[in-house]
Amino acid sequence: MSELKVKRLDSGQADFKEQMDQLLAWEAVSDEKVNNIVNEILQRVRSKGDAAVVEYTNRFDNTSAQSMPELEMSQERLQQALDNLPDDQRKALEIAAERVRSYHERQKVDSWQYTEADGTMLGQKVTPMDKVGLYVPGGKAAYPSSVLMNAMPAKVAGVEEIIMVVPTPGGEVNELVLAAACLSGVDRVFCIGGAQAVAALAYGTETVPQVDKIVGPGNIFVATAKRAVFGAVGIDMIAGPSEILVICDGKTDPDWIAMDLFSQAEHDEDAQSILVTPDAEFIDAVEASINKLLPTMERKEIIETSLRLRAALIKVEDIDDAVRVSNRIAPEHLEVSVEDPEALLPSIRHAGAIFMGRYTAEALGDYCAGPNHVLPTSGTARFSSPLGVYDFQKRSSLINFSHEGASEMGKVASVLARGESLTAHARSAEYRIKD
Repeated sequence: MSELKVKRLDSGQADFKEQMDQLLAWEAVSDEKVNNIVNEILQRVRSKGDAAVVEYTNRFDNTSAQSMPELEMSQERLQQALDNLPDDQRKALEIAAERVRSYHERQKVDSWQYTEADGTMLGQKVTPMDKVGLYVPGGKAAYPSSVLMNAMPAKVAGVEEIIMVVPTPGGEVNELVLAAACLSGVDRVFCIGGAQAVAALAYGTETVPQVDKIVGPGNIFVATAKRAVFGAVGIDMIAGPSEILVICDGKTDPDWIAMDLFSQAEHDEDAQSILVTPDAEFIDAVEASINKLLPTMERKEIIETSLRLRAALIKVEDIDDAVRVSNRIAPEHLEVSVEDPEALLPSIRHAGAIFMGRYTAEALGDYCAGPNHVLPTSGTARFSSPLGVYDFQKRSSLINFSHEGASEMGKVASVLARGESLTAHARSAEYRIKD
């Protein structure tokens, strides 16, 4: 393997902004062909129900089901997957599940209300969703950690029923995924995937319940289908490729930093890994580590392509400048590999998750730290947050006016409504004004 040269940028360059724009450019919009295929699948599932889902599942996943009930897994089968795990896998899964549950318990928001002097009560009622659909990639690209991260906050929120869909191409089942579903309290599991699974969850079929929200990662067909059904149901997000940005003062072992960059690059060729440091010599050291360690990686071809196409080693003026660059990028994962990460925290404004200190590898967050690993990508951390309990709760406003309060506020509403020429609004409020 020839030596890999990772793109280098310098914040002092006159065209740095343009180079950054080019580095971060990512077009996640589906092409017309994908949209047409997805729209046809959505329409057929909506009109034909189970029959269409079975047909598409047999066609795309090389299965031979005759009916939807054949594609549902029993709770006994999930329990069997958990019981049959090797001891080390079961223990690791249980520790991760407990940490994820414990963290998300702290996110729960309770209903609240207050009473004004005239007896008027105002407040907010927090209610969990009834049904949530969880999409889990299947086959070889199966992620039990994603089951925990999507199902646990829904369970903590109090969602009544969690419906999981997971494709099993060629009958290939991932036992860890089923075990994670068992541990997470998933209520029903269907061995279906693709746009047809999204359609089944969004519209409901004779067998698959219609849900209120669909969460979980998938391929371009799944992402396109989620975008298309948004409005009929809620969705978590349309995720782009995985990202990591490492701010380093140059004093962390360069092998550690190289491997941290690999940890995202190995996801797929479009993943993005970026190092930002004021130390030019450290950039050289990290690139040397990249070339030393790359041949040892099982997914070296994917990592090499990702680093060549989308990675960058960015030289900045100082650590404050590094934070400015990071805020511009708004990364999904931000590692702050410096002596005192707490000192930088107030100035970090945009990041999905912040991994603080030299010992905090992003990989810990993917599996067992506790916070959710479903994070905003492609700069959307500027306005989006990690998946959490709040994503599975709804808030309803509570308004209960006393007679006196209705009379006083009725006068205010009347003036404003007549100012908007909405006479019925005004008269509705005026009826409650005391004589």
